[in-house]
Amino acid sequence: MTLAKESIPAEAIAPPQQLSLQLDADAPHRAIASSKTAPFVGQGLAPLNQSIAPSHGEIVSARRAASRKKSKKSTAQTNGKSPRRASSPVPGGAALCQRVFTRLGCDGRPPRFRVEFYPYASLTLTIRRREEVVFVRFSDLLRRAPLPVLEGAAALLLSRVFRRKAPRALVAPYLNYARSNRTRSRVSQMRRGRVRLASTSPQGRHFDLEKMFRQLNEKYFLGNLQRPHIGWSTRSWRRQFGCYDPGPNQILLNRRMDHPAVPQVAVEYVLYHEMLHVKHPTRRSGCSLVSHSPEFRAEEKLFVNYSQARKILDRLAR
Repeated sequence: MTLAKESIPAEAIAPPQQLSLQLDADAPHRAIASSKTAPFVGQGLAPLNQSIAPSHGEIVSARRAASRKKSKKSTAQTNGKSPRRASSPVPGGAALCQRVFTRLGCDGRPPRFRVEFYPYASLTLTIRRREEVVFVRFSDLLRRAPLPVLEGAAALLLSRVFRRKAPRALVAPYLNYARSNRTRSRVSQMRRGRVRLASTSPQGRHFDLEKMFRQLNEKYFLGNLQRPHIGWSTRSWRRQFGCYDPGPNQILLNRRMDHPAVPQVAVEYVLYHEMLHVKHPTRRSGCSLVSHSPEFRAEEKLFVNYSQARKILDRLAR
């Protein structure tokens, strides 16, 4: 559920310098979210700083930092941990983006593109403009994807940055690929290895989520729901009460709810909502992905104090 809503006219928004698009299929499910399922979530990122020629002291500091990084990498390998994977160029990626730039009817000459695969924790696409160069990153899950899928991914990014409407036929191969059961399965499998479990305890200052889970499990799931990792968020969230991430199989609740002023019924309802996501995984329905199915909504209303809890959350969201 969104804690704060803000309306901004489209004309007042400047073209983003960096844009990130993420498939919502196996990303963390936001608690009490809208019933409408959007295939992507856009995130505006901070602008880049201008590059400045380094001084001698900065060069020495950079060398020391590189040495420390190399030492950490060696230690990780010694401890059996795999080092952080680097990006790799997309073969023919620049030419691909130039073709898509032309097909979208973007104004001016095509910029210089630098396109690479990057080991994101989900099926994520990003684009960043810096002067005359446009940096494009595809999730490395697309490494073996057919050419039309990569063209569709590029069209989604370029259409948003250059304010052009991408033809449905151009983006359809990517959307179908991203929403397929096979891809969603690969995303979940990948996230298990790349997303770390939150190092937080279910025991908060005022509420014990483990005890609460057991009681809800017995009451609404006959004790048959397998317990995921449960904990409080490490920091306060502004726009959500909780989330379920199917990759590492964990439920996190906003630590702001671990407060004596928050009624227990509201905390129980948010946890129950996330437990329903464990029972009812996101599924494909036609061309859409459904996180809150009719079965999900029907069971959600079985919560004894459903109306009361919703009113409390509505009040907390203001």
